Amino acid sequence: MKKRLISSFSFLIPLFYISMGHMMGAPLPSILTGKENIMSFALTQLLLATPVLIINKKFFLVGFQALANRAPNMDSLVALGSAASYIYSIFAIYAIGYHLGHGDLETAHHYGMELYLEGAAMILTLITVGKYMETRSKGKTSEAISKLMDLSPKTATVLHNGKEQEIPVEQVTAGDVILVRPGQAIPVDGVILEGFSSIDESAITGESIPVDKKVGDTVIGATVNKTGFFKMEATHVGSDTTLSRIIALVEEAGASKAPIAKLADTVSGIFVPTVITIAVIATIVWMFLGQPFSFALSIGIAVLVISCPCALGLATPTAIMVGTGKGAEYGILVKSAESLEIAHQIDTVVLDKTGTLTEGRPIVTDVLPAPGVLRNPFLRMAASIEALSEHPLAEAIVQYAEENEITRNNAENLLATAGQGIEADVNGKHILGGNLKMMQERNIPLHGFEETAIRLAKEGKTPLFFAEGEKFLGILALADTLKPTSKDAVDAFHHMGIDVIMLTGDNKRTADAIAQKLGIHAIAEVLPQDKEMEVRRLQESGKKVAMIGDGINDAPALMRADVGIAIGAGTDIAMESADIVLMKSDLMDAVTAVELSHATIRNIKQNLFWAFFYNACGIPLAAGVFFLSFGWKLNPMFAAAAMSCSSFFVVSNALRLKLFKPAHQKHPAVNAAAEIENKAIITNKEEILMKKVLKIEGMMCHHCTGRVDKALNEMDGVKAVVSLEGKSAEVELSKEISDEALVKVVTDAGYEVVDIQ
Repeated sequence: MKKRLISSFSFLIPLFYISMGHMMGAPLPSILTGKENIMSFALTQLLLATPVLIINKKFFLVGFQALANRAPNMDSLVALGSAASYIYSIFAIYAIGYHLGHGDLETAHHYGMELYLEGAAMILTLITVGKYMETRSKGKTSEAISKLMDLSPKTATVLHNGKEQEIPVEQVTAGDVILVRPGQAIPVDGVILEGFSSIDESAITGESIPVDKKVGDTVIGATVNKTGFFKMEATHVGSDTTLSRIIALVEEAGASKAPIAKLADTVSGIFVPTVITIAVIATIVWMFLGQPFSFALSIGIAVLVISCPCALGLATPTAIMVGTGKGAEYGILVKSAESLEIAHQIDTVVLDKTGTLTEGRPIVTDVLPAPGVLRNPFLRMAASIEALSEHPLAEAIVQYAEENEITRNNAENLLATAGQGIEADVNGKHILGGNLKMMQERNIPLHGFEETAIRLAKEGKTPLFFAEGEKFLGILALADTLKPTSKDAVDAFHHMGIDVIMLTGDNKRTADAIAQKLGIHAIAEVLPQDKEMEVRRLQESGKKVAMIGDGINDAPALMRADVGIAIGAGTDIAMESADIVLMKSDLMDAVTAVELSHATIRNIKQNLFWAFFYNACGIPLAAGVFFLSFGWKLNPMFAAAAMSCSSFFVVSNALRLKLFKPAHQKHPAVNAAAEIENKAIITNKEEILMKKVLKIEGMMCHHCTGRVDKALNEMDGVKAVVSLEGKSAEVELSKEISDEALVKVVTDAGYEVVDIQ
């Protein structure tokens, strides 16, 4: 298709220059100018136009076959218009030769101006542009499948007769014992026989937090072993693995997606037979009226020529081109015209959770020290032991400590307990960090924090407990939080009358917590093949479905959906499988894409009206309706003007799409007000950066509170109110001041800080 397009333009550009250049004052070789050189002028055009018709012969094969099957489409109209232009031009060339031979230069020159060869080549080349774009987008499916195949490791380390042996993964059979070391990808699906580890399953399930696996747990091929060493037994190999089934689903879904029925084809189904009928009737009528055959034939061909859909060739591609260009301005990459056309029909949006609605990585959301434990020392201990771990939850804790400028201490003697957590020594103190099970097995009193952990879990957060020896230090809660624009995007879809459903491989409790915040329905613990099945089920119930995702596990569903939309920060496979890519990973851009589709379809319908309107107006003149009364017959200048006008209106109307603005950006006054309000909030935050409550032991009278009050209020950026009854000091900070600095001031005044909240 690319070669066809380049070759077509190679001939079309000089052809267009020769045929139309002189009208715009462009210089032409003397051999092509003047009445005496009209045959050279015509033959040069014929030599340039003929290769374009040969290069694009497929339009004629498909178009005339559709016509023969009495189902005319866009290709039929293109083939008829191009063929009619070409045939009439050949007729005109013979007429030029005949009249030149008889010394009639005027008539020869008249026929020289009735050449439509550039029209025949132009329409074929324009349609080829659209076909090339379509072919290019379809090629992405095979790339997606290739990238999926690349995920699986090529070899596996198998135990044969007690010896390690590295073999190609294709030779692994069910029952083989495989060794998997830290950092390696798991070659096939299986069950752990010995050892434990933390497995990153994000490639398959999309869930960002690795899963702890122990003896008896199943592991999935193409997922990554993060920490431990284990032996596994292969259970599913070859085409039976989870990854292979995903690849099969992508192939099946890609092949089964029906192409959209073009509006132009629908109109052509009526327009083509009508034009042919008028051309045939006009030819017969003029022959019955006693006109020579050449006259009657020129009338019939003139009807087809004036109907030649030059503007129709621009109607859809121009609007799509401007629409996709406008999308690119907003960071929306539209990979095919079909996806932009279908998007306006969407009534259901299916969303992945991790990386689409949420940030895709865990962050610390709550720091809850135990009574009598200071926040910063607690964080220092937690970050010190977690720095030794490679677990993403550990990385999130270390990053949070760094963001809060908390310096870690050196930890040593790390010990990991499968399914519980880790422990290490920090400055001679034994620190534990893990789940509730770890605390219960070590008989560490939690002071009622179990209920707090249950509440956090219901909110979709992961609570981690920390202890120093047998003393409970507190809880750190982590979660994959919602992106800032997720709620606005969901509300915008609802406002447009579109249902929103969340599909996720995550656990039901976390999914329900997210869904509740957004006001949508959630389907949790969904495997990749089940995501594709859910999309198919919605389609079978009559819904037009858009799937929005970012992971490999979303690829089959993205392919199955009527429109697949990938988040730009996601995997290459998701982006290859999708029809539309959101480069900024902002869900509001998905709303913009749907709005842009509505605007583009509206524009295409208007373009088709103008494309047919001007041609239809010229048909009565071409048929000779006014010839007997006024002597009017089709004039080449009129035909050129009609086509130029229709093309001008189509292009001008398509360019109006450049004025498109998403609904959420159409109200600058509201946005400005919101911005002022935000600035006010930010300013207020700068005035009072943080409020803290210091619990203070040792204050016995008002003299004591006075000393503490004076010590705190003398600090730059501190405003304090000290309470004797509450044994506390409420502190407002207008600048960053560490807990240590506050504790030091109170300690220097002779009192002890036991907690900071």
